[in-house]
Amino acid sequence: MPTEKDVAQWMYQQVMKTSYFYQEIAVVNIKRFFGNDFVYTNENGNLAISPKVLREFKKLTGDAVVWERGDKCWRKRQHYDDSTKRIQD
Repeated sequence: MPTEKDVAQWMYQQVMKTSYFYQEIAVVNIKRFFGNDFVYTNENGNLAISPKVLREFKKLTGDAVVWERGDKCWRKRQHYDDSTKRIQD
């Protein structure tokens, strides 16, 4: 049975493999590959990634991955990113 850490590890592998890992694709595939325990329907009626999974992902990625707010995706940190922030505009 998969754990939040397993899902976070899979997410990390996707970012490293593709460079840009879009939230919309992530949540659908998490549900498909790992099941409903790792996703939920948010207050807007959209499928979302479990906060427990996201906490594990944050622990796993450290400073290597940032959230690209405009594109709603995770990506590898680049030299031009603000090193004090995990969220980039």
